[in-house]
Amino acid sequence: MIARIWSGESPLWLLLLPLSWLYGLVSGAIRLCYRLGIKKAWRAPVPVVVVGNLTAGGNGKTPVVIWLVEQLRQRGVRVGVVSRGYGGKADRYPLVLDQQTTTEQAGDEPVLIYQRTGAPVAVSPVRSDAVKALLAAHDLQLIVTDDGLQHYRLARDKEIVVIDGVRRFGNGWWLPAGPMRERASRLRSVDAVITNGGQARADEIPMRLLPGLAVNLKSGERRPVDELPAVVAMAGIGHPPRFFQTLADCGAAVENTVALADHQALSYAQVSGFIQPGQTLVMTEKDAVKCRAFADESWWYLPVDARLEGDKPERLLQDLLTLVR
Repeated sequence: MIARIWSGESPLWLLLLPLSWLYGLVSGAIRLCYRLGIKKAWRAPVPVVVVGNLTAGGNGKTPVVIWLVEQLRQRGVRVGVVSRGYGGKADRYPLVLDQQTTTEQAGDEPVLIYQRTGAPVAVSPVRSDAVKALLAAHDLQLIVTDDGLQHYRLARDKEIVVIDGVRRFGNGWWLPAGPMRERASRLRSVDAVITNGGQARADEIPMRLLPGLAVNLKSGERRPVDELPAVVAMAGIGHPPRFFQTLADCGAAVENTVALADHQALSYAQVSGFIQPGQTLVMTEKDAVKCRAFADESWWYLPVDARLEGDKPERLLQDLLTLVR
């Protein structure tokens, strides 16, 4: 229903317009206060790069963060990541992740980024506190924030926006009548726009999410996903249909799909109930970090990697290296 409202297919979005106007008024006033200096943003002693969205829902932001961290580290940059830590509840903040940190403490995306990249990661509702904690624990040259485009309390040196190339901005209205956190005109003030799938426009960087081999949560075995029998696909991300389509494109024998809420907590009893004997459960890597501790032998996940196309990604990286120098 939400997808139909936000796309404009359902006229119910008209009923939500008053709330959208209020959302837009409040969010615009907050940004204006920081632009005029009425509110002060904290500036880190190292460059800060924000990777964020204009819309609610999954756009592929976390794979972009992972790509950015890996590319910068390959070029010798000491980089850390901060996040709000959605879905997690730590005993204290800021929380600097280590090998024992759980998704219940830090949220699924920070744990995924930490495990995939090995880069220092910290979470806090106040992102400046997370930056301070990282800099106190590590000698870093640059900070990447996972989300936080609208978190103006933290000053930033570069802004990167990731958009869904298929859904783009729906009906164009603010939440809750539409998917927008800020209007599309905000793109004029950011440093780069990365378009996940669909058709990128002339000033945007095209991106594709490329699936790898399926990985068994229990054994670590890797296998082409089209070799797995009787697949039940599970996705607890912002836009589950994208994952289901990826499996179909890979030739997986999908018998059923299970769409969960983004950042939803998972238990063995719940997840094991999604499949029957003889079936194989295939989930996203974001879900896998929540399930690895209690996984069965028939549970797999499909990792994806961001591939940015053209010459603009290299120019973006060079701009970031200039900031570091």
